[in-house]
Amino acid sequence: MNPQVNPPSLAEQAYLFVRDRLVMLDIRPGDPINEEWLGTTLGMGRTPIREALKRLESERLVVAYPRRGTFATDVNISDLAHISEVRRTLEPMATAAAAERATAADRVTLTELRGRLDVGVPAGDNAELLRTDLALHRAIYRCVHNPFLEDTLIRYDNLATRIWCVFVPRLPGMAGHVDEHVPLLTAIIEGDAEKAAALTLEHVAGFEAAIRALI
Repeated sequence: MNPQVNPPSLAEQAYLFVRDRLVMLDIRPGDPINEEWLGTTLGMGRTPIREALKRLESERLVVAYPRRGTFATDVNISDLAHISEVRRTLEPMATAAAAERATAADRVTLTELRGRLDVGVPAGDNAELLRTDLALHRAIYRCVHNPFLEDTLIRYDNLATRIWCVFVPRLPGMAGHVDEHVPLLTAIIEGDAEKAAALTLEHVAGFEAAIRALI
Protein backbone atom coordinates (compact mmCIF):
# COMPACT_ATOMS: atom_id res chain seq x y z
CA MET A 1 0.00 0.00 0.00
CA ASN A 2 1.42 3.36 -0.99
CA PRO A 3 1.88 5.91 1.81
CA GLN A 4 -0.67 8.70 1.73
CA VAL A 5 0.65 11.93 0.28
CA ASN A 6 -0.64 14.97 2.12
CA PRO A 7 -2.12 17.65 -0.14
CA PRO A 8 -0.22 20.96 -0.21
CA SER A 9 -1.16 23.47 2.46
CA LEU A 10 -3.03 26.64 1.53
CA ALA A 11 0.19 28.62 1.93
CA GLU A 12 2.00 26.17 -0.40
CA GLN A 13 -0.77 26.46 -2.98
CA ALA A 14 -0.58 30.25 -2.85
CA TYR A 15 3.21 30.14 -3.05
CA LEU A 16 3.24 27.95 -6.16
CA PHE A 17 0.50 30.00 -7.85
CA VAL A 18 2.35 33.29 -7.39
CA ARG A 19 5.87 31.90 -7.84
CA ASP A 20 5.33 30.53 -11.32
CA ARG A 21 3.70 33.77 -12.46
CA LEU A 22 6.64 35.75 -11.10
CA VAL A 23 9.18 33.45 -12.73
CA MET A 24 7.50 33.60 -16.14
CA LEU A 25 7.00 37.39 -15.76
CA ASP A 26 3.23 37.01 -16.04
CA ILE A 27 3.51 39.29 -13.02
CA ARG A 28 5.89 41.90 -14.38
CA PRO A 29 8.90 43.25 -12.44
CA GLY A 30 7.74 46.12 -10.25
CA ASP A 31 4.07 45.12 -10.37
CA PRO A 32 2.17 45.24 -7.07
CA ILE A 33 0.98 41.96 -5.57
CA ASN A 34 -2.73 42.31 -4.84
CA GLU A 35 -3.42 40.22 -1.74
CA GLU A 36 -7.18 40.73 -1.95
CA TRP A 37 -7.26 39.52 -5.57
CA LEU A 38 -5.13 36.50 -4.69
CA GLY A 39 -7.40 35.59 -1.80
CA THR A 40 -10.50 35.84 -3.99
CA THR A 41 -8.90 33.94 -6.88
CA LEU A 42 -7.56 31.15 -4.69
CA GLY A 43 -10.50 31.07 -2.30
CA MET A 44 -8.45 31.52 0.86
CA GLY A 45 -7.86 34.06 3.60
CA ARG A 46 -5.00 36.50 4.04
CA THR A 47 -2.89 34.37 6.39
CA PRO A 48 -1.75 31.75 3.82
CA ILE A 49 -1.31 34.49 1.21
CA ARG A 50 0.99 36.43 3.52
CA GLU A 51 2.91 33.28 4.46
CA ALA A 52 3.46 32.62 0.76
CA LEU A 53 4.62 36.18 0.12
CA LYS A 54 7.13 36.00 2.99
CA ARG A 55 8.59 32.86 1.44
CA LEU A 56 8.75 34.52 -1.97
CA GLU A 57 10.49 37.50 -0.42
CA SER A 58 13.16 35.22 1.06
CA GLU A 59 13.69 33.88 -2.48
CA ARG A 60 14.15 37.40 -3.89
CA LEU A 61 11.04 37.20 -6.06
CA VAL A 62 9.05 39.88 -4.23
CA VAL A 63 9.95 42.79 -1.99
CA ALA A 64 7.75 44.30 0.74
CA TYR A 65 7.73 47.98 1.68
CA PRO A 66 6.11 49.26 4.89
CA ARG A 67 2.80 51.00 4.21
CA ARG A 68 3.24 50.54 0.44
CA GLY A 69 2.70 46.84 -0.06
CA THR A 70 4.47 43.97 -1.82
CA PHE A 71 5.89 44.16 -5.33
CA ALA A 72 7.55 41.83 -7.82
CA THR A 73 11.29 42.38 -7.70
CA ASP A 74 13.10 43.94 -10.62
CA VAL A 75 15.22 41.77 -12.89
CA ASN A 76 18.73 43.17 -12.57
CA ILE A 77 21.23 42.04 -15.16
CA SER A 78 23.93 42.84 -12.60
CA ASP A 79 22.75 39.71 -10.74
CA LEU A 80 23.67 37.46 -13.69
CA ALA A 81 27.27 36.91 -12.60
CA HIS A 82 26.25 35.98 -9.04
CA ILE A 83 23.48 33.64 -10.16
CA SER A 84 25.73 31.99 -12.74
CA GLU A 85 28.52 31.52 -10.19
CA VAL A 86 26.16 29.58 -7.93
CA ARG A 87 24.77 27.54 -10.81
CA ARG A 88 28.21 26.71 -12.25
CA THR A 89 29.15 25.33 -8.84
CA LEU A 90 25.99 23.45 -7.88
CA GLU A 91 24.37 22.28 -11.12
CA PRO A 92 27.19 19.99 -12.38
CA MET A 93 27.44 18.42 -8.93
CA ALA A 94 23.67 17.93 -8.90
CA THR A 95 23.40 16.29 -12.31
CA ALA A 96 26.31 14.00 -11.49
CA ALA A 97 24.47 13.01 -8.31
CA ALA A 98 21.26 12.53 -10.30
CA ALA A 99 23.07 10.14 -12.67
CA GLU A 100 24.23 8.10 -9.68
CA ARG A 101 21.10 8.24 -7.51
CA ALA A 102 18.16 8.26 -9.93
CA THR A 103 15.77 5.39 -9.25
CA ALA A 104 14.35 3.15 -11.94
CA ALA A 105 11.14 5.21 -11.80
CA ASP A 106 13.17 8.43 -12.13
CA ARG A 107 14.88 7.11 -15.23
CA VAL A 108 11.52 6.19 -16.77
CA THR A 109 10.31 9.75 -16.14
CA LEU A 110 13.43 11.26 -17.69
CA THR A 111 13.11 8.93 -20.68
CA GLU A 112 9.54 10.14 -21.21
CA LEU A 113 10.69 13.77 -21.01
CA ARG A 114 13.44 13.08 -23.52
CA GLY A 115 10.83 11.58 -25.83
CA ARG A 116 8.77 14.77 -25.64
CA LEU A 117 11.83 16.79 -26.65
CA ASP A 118 12.31 14.53 -29.65
CA VAL A 119 8.78 15.47 -30.75
CA GLY A 120 9.76 19.11 -30.33
CA VAL A 121 8.22 22.37 -29.16
CA PRO A 122 7.29 24.98 -31.78
CA ALA A 123 10.38 27.15 -32.23
CA GLY A 124 8.42 30.40 -32.07
CA ASP A 125 6.60 29.59 -28.83
CA ASN A 126 9.12 31.03 -26.37
CA ALA A 127 6.79 30.83 -23.37
CA GLU A 128 6.24 27.11 -23.92
CA LEU A 129 9.96 26.57 -24.47
CA LEU A 130 10.71 28.29 -21.16
CA ARG A 131 8.09 26.20 -19.34
CA THR A 132 9.61 23.07 -20.86
CA ASP A 133 13.06 24.21 -19.70
CA LEU A 134 11.76 24.72 -16.15
CA ALA A 135 10.03 21.33 -16.12
CA LEU A 136 13.19 19.57 -17.31
CA HIS A 137 15.37 21.20 -14.68
CA ARG A 138 12.93 20.43 -11.87
CA ALA A 139 12.64 16.80 -12.97
CA ILE A 140 16.44 16.46 -12.91
CA TYR A 141 16.69 18.14 -9.50
CA ARG A 142 14.20 15.63 -8.04
CA CYS A 143 16.55 12.81 -9.10
CA VAL A 144 19.23 14.14 -6.73
CA HIS A 145 17.10 13.01 -3.76
CA ASN A 146 18.39 15.81 -1.55
CA PRO A 147 15.54 18.18 -0.65
CA PHE A 148 17.88 20.92 0.59
CA LEU A 149 19.91 20.94 -2.61
CA GLU A 150 16.75 20.64 -4.71
CA ASP A 151 15.24 23.73 -3.07
CA THR A 152 18.44 25.71 -3.67
CA LEU A 153 18.68 24.63 -7.29
CA ILE A 154 15.05 25.57 -7.97
CA ARG A 155 15.55 28.96 -6.34
CA TYR A 156 18.47 29.92 -8.58
CA ASP A 157 16.94 28.37 -11.67
CA ASN A 158 13.87 30.55 -11.07
CA LEU A 159 16.03 33.66 -10.93
CA ALA A 160 17.88 32.64 -14.08
CA THR A 161 14.59 31.99 -15.88
CA ARG A 162 13.37 35.51 -15.08
CA ILE A 163 16.47 36.83 -16.87
CA TRP A 164 15.73 34.51 -19.80
CA CYS A 165 12.20 35.90 -19.99
CA VAL A 166 13.48 39.47 -20.28
CA PHE A 167 15.91 38.69 -23.09
CA VAL A 168 14.20 35.83 -24.92
CA PRO A 169 12.52 38.07 -27.55
CA ARG A 170 16.05 39.02 -28.69
CA LEU A 171 17.60 35.57 -28.29
CA PRO A 172 17.86 33.39 -31.39
CA GLY A 173 17.92 29.64 -31.03
CA MET A 174 15.92 29.23 -27.81
CA ALA A 175 14.68 25.88 -29.11
CA GLY A 176 18.31 24.78 -29.46
CA HIS A 177 18.99 25.71 -25.85
CA VAL A 178 16.15 23.48 -24.70
CA ASP A 179 17.24 20.67 -27.06
CA GLU A 180 20.64 20.67 -25.31
CA HIS A 181 18.88 18.69 -22.58
CA VAL A 182 18.61 15.59 -24.78
CA PRO A 183 22.25 14.43 -24.35
CA LEU A 184 22.15 15.56 -20.70
CA LEU A 185 19.06 13.47 -20.01
CA THR A 186 20.70 10.55 -21.81
CA ALA A 187 23.81 10.83 -19.62
CA ILE A 188 21.69 10.83 -16.44
CA ILE A 189 19.51 7.94 -17.64
CA GLU A 190 22.63 5.91 -18.48
CA GLY A 191 24.28 6.75 -15.15
CA ASP A 192 27.23 8.62 -16.68
CA ALA A 193 27.92 11.13 -13.89
CA GLU A 194 31.06 12.60 -15.43
CA LYS A 195 29.40 13.33 -18.77
CA ALA A 196 26.30 14.72 -17.06
CA ALA A 197 28.43 17.17 -15.07
CA ALA A 198 30.41 18.29 -18.13
CA LEU A 199 27.27 18.85 -20.22
CA THR A 200 25.65 20.79 -17.40
CA LEU A 201 28.60 23.12 -17.00
CA GLU A 202 28.55 23.77 -20.74
CA HIS A 203 24.80 24.42 -20.61
CA VAL A 204 25.00 26.91 -17.73
CA ALA A 205 27.98 28.71 -19.26
CA GLY A 206 26.14 28.89 -22.56
CA PHE A 207 23.19 30.60 -20.87
CA GLU A 208 25.44 33.27 -19.37
CA ALA A 209 27.32 33.82 -22.63
CA ALA A 210 24.08 34.18 -24.62
CA ILE A 211 22.77 36.85 -22.26
CA ARG A 212 26.08 38.73 -22.10
CA ALA A 213 26.19 38.87 -25.90
CA LEU A 214 23.06 41.04 -25.77
CA ILE A 215 24.21 43.46 -23.08
